[in-house]
Amino acid sequence: MDITLNGKTVILTGAGGGIGSVITSYFRKSGAKLILVDISEEFLDNVHDSAYDDDYYFCDISDQEAVQEFFNEISRKYSRIDVLINNAGIQAPIGQFHTNPLDLWKHNIDVNLIGAVHMSWYVIPVMIKQRKGKIINLSGGGSTSPRPNFSAYAVAKTGVVKFTEELAVELRDFGIDVNAISPGAINTQMLDEVLACGNIAGEEYMTSMKRKVVGGNDPSIAAELICFLASNASDGITGKLISAPWDPWRELDFQDQLRNDKDLATLRRIDNKYYIRKS
Repeated sequence: MDITLNGKTVILTGAGGGIGSVITSYFRKSGAKLILVDISEEFLDNVHDSAYDDDYYFCDISDQEAVQEFFNEISRKYSRIDVLINNAGIQAPIGQFHTNPLDLWKHNIDVNLIGAVHMSWYVIPVMIKQRKGKIINLSGGGSTSPRPNFSAYAVAKTGVVKFTEELAVELRDFGIDVNAISPGAINTQMLDEVLACGNIAGEEYMTSMKRKVVGGNDPSIAAELICFLASNASDGITGKLISAPWDPWRELDFQDQLRNDKDLATLRRIDNKYYIRKS
């Protein structure tokens, strides 16, 4: 899929991670102006490339004051923000909920869910003013089915999907599309975290061992989907949770379905398998 983002200014959080670095590469090829955000200089070094005119910022997205300072700084340089990609996330703690330290459990929510809330809250007024924008949130395992031993991550990512749906309805009249994607099971540092936990991760430990050998889903598929959702070609698609490896999102017919069927690709129980009919 040939996607052009020339002239678009894009904020990407978690830019130095496994998926973030692939997204960065795709957006550079598309011609976008990138504002790359991560929590440390070490992570941003992973994607630094002097051949591109990217901007790099260190920011803890779970800290509202830090996010406000970041937006204050970029507002002095940029008159518009076209795309926000809420990619930053953490997986820990792993293990049964009642054995998780509560401070780590809540920190997961603060990064994965509240971090996306912080970034969105500050960018939305900019997009409303320009009456155009794209917000793309990364969901993950546990958002549509149980993921035992990963309760904080699953709860946070489910919250991200619901947050996406709510914003999509509120912002539709301003020309702002808000979507979530499920990137699939990609081999990143999160896989190594599962393997390091051993049996504490439950059945997912064995699944992860196999995935380490045979490989996971191709991260470039997720990056390509995100590029599509950032482009004008996706205008009118909003409030959806789209699977990068499984949904036929490249097909025009499916794209039209996403635009016209408000219940498609959402968390609601509306299909023939789960819908409870009145007797």
